[in-house]
Amino acid sequence: MQRTDLTLQKATFGAGCFWGVEAAFRRTQGVMSTAVGYAGGTTRDPTYRDVCTDRTGHAEVVEVEFDPAVISYAGLLEVFWDNHNPTTRNRQGPDIGSQYRSVIFCHSVEQTTAAKASRERRQALLQRPIVTEIQPAGPFYRAEEFHQRYLEKRGLAHCHIS
Repeated sequence: MQRTDLTLQKATFGAGCFWGVEAAFRRTQGVMSTAVGYAGGTTRDPTYRDVCTDRTGHAEVVEVEFDPAVISYAGLLEVFWDNHNPTTRNRQGPDIGSQYRSVIFCHSVEQTTAAKASRERRQALLQRPIVTEIQPAGPFYRAEEFHQRYLEKRGLAHCHIS
């Protein structure tokens, strides 16, 4: 039976290089679509080259459209925490710069509340302090097509460094 009451919601996460983060969310049941891009900065319509200067204030992010009847926002938060190191400021593996920061951009008061509670639960499991920012979502600027589904286009499952 096909659902006719499909109401998708948005979530936006920054957890380092967006290629691997997007791949992790694309594998998640209930995620209907993903787009990589830039958020959290001051430059309008930035390019990848702009963001890499570390002067735009933008983070590399993944915008996720999900079906809350299949996966909850709390479930997405678990995917987020499990796929990066939230204790390193402006760095994931060899990638260094503010565009690689750990950040959750919230689209509602409910998301903000859930993100803060999730961060507290995750902190209890870690020895080092979590540096993940939680901010209201602002403009999302879609990255160049070259970056969309980057790993999938190349037959790769992930780019994580253990």
